[in-house]
Amino acid sequence: MATTLHSTDEQPLLASNIQTSCDFAQTLMKMQRAAQFITSTLDLEPLLDHVANDLADSLGSVKVGIWLRNPGTDEMLLQGVRGCTVREKGSLMRIGHQGMVGHVAATGHTHYAQDVRLDPYYITCEPSTRSEVAIPLKICGEVIGVFVVDHNQANAFSEDHLLVLEALAGHIAVAIENARLFQHERLQRQRLQQEADDARAMQQAIFLKAVPLVPGFAFETAWHPAGAVAGDWFDFIDLGDQRYGIVLADVAGKGMSAALLMSATRAILRSMAKLHSSPGQTLAFLNQTLIEDFPMGKFVTMIYGVLDAKSRELTIASAGHLRPLLIGYQSSFLDVEPGLPLGIGPSTYPEHTLRLDPGTHLLLYTDGITEASNHRDEEYGAARLFAHFLHPDACVDGLIEEVREFGRNSDQSDDATALLIRSR
Repeated sequence: MATTLHSTDEQPLLASNIQTSCDFAQTLMKMQRAAQFITSTLDLEPLLDHVANDLADSLGSVKVGIWLRNPGTDEMLLQGVRGCTVREKGSLMRIGHQGMVGHVAATGHTHYAQDVRLDPYYITCEPSTRSEVAIPLKICGEVIGVFVVDHNQANAFSEDHLLVLEALAGHIAVAIENARLFQHERLQRQRLQQEADDARAMQQAIFLKAVPLVPGFAFETAWHPAGAVAGDWFDFIDLGDQRYGIVLADVAGKGMSAALLMSATRAILRSMAKLHSSPGQTLAFLNQTLIEDFPMGKFVTMIYGVLDAKSRELTIASAGHLRPLLIGYQSSFLDVEPGLPLGIGPSTYPEHTLRLDPGTHLLLYTDGITEASNHRDEEYGAARLFAHFLHPDACVDGLIEEVREFGRNSDQSDDATALLIRSR
């Protein structure tokens, strides 16, 4: 920012000759304007540099230092300095042992050396220094730093000046604490964003891999998370002998918690899919495992099918999932009797078998498609889904694009995933 600690009439904060100060009330008004800028700065290093440089310019013939407690140590660290050539940024002083800084950090009280040559705590900053004031920077009674101002004249600071500087020190302390909190929150946000980016990359690596090559069949998939990661997923599991497990599922909720439950459910399903011959049995055993492991209120809806490429038969079972759409000579939503969503309670999962003759397709999808809403709170719905696939060139990418266009002026509130099995 271009704003400085000077007042709008560009007069110095204090007269250049500090012993002949301007009217104290006017000084307080200028200090208030300075404090407004200080407390509006949220980057710590620019804040400390600004305070040190502007105060040195404004007060005239002074050296300014801002020392902060070095975390995890009994030392004070010089982090803002102007006018002192003996000490640079990064200099250290032990609390209670070194200099006026160490003394003030230990006692929590302002210390004013009217003549530094006679002061027992003073350690030389510049040979020309004759007076120095060290003021504690406190937050909730705890000393977080020390604000130091030196002058070339002995007894250069009047009582009014000390009051003004102590008032300014209070604003500096608040500004430093706010900047630290902001920095901490920014680092936390960056860390969380990095974790979300890593999780998304891992999910993409899973879902963007090549679909299996199955004679007589082709697969189209579309996966669009509402956020960085998703609870929706699809999968293909090679069961051997030209049999393939085909999965589409939706974990309740969204975001990182749904993604974690998705990963766990996917891993468990893959581990047991080859142990059970039918989709209904597989879902029953998977459900029992999830009942024991899932947090209260969490569940998964799922369509799981086993495709026998030799016979062209697909046997499917539903755990509370939306009805698949059969696309062919007479398109319709399959009347599949669903069991309970996985993870809620004991359930059985009836099976439905159909033959996928050439030219017949089956669409599996999540409710992020049918429940997508527009600015009038109308849902995309099953009727629009059905109508979309009446077109001979319809595909899942086109479906997702149509859904996104439908909800253009409203926020996407749920993941949207679709899997189309094409029989050729």
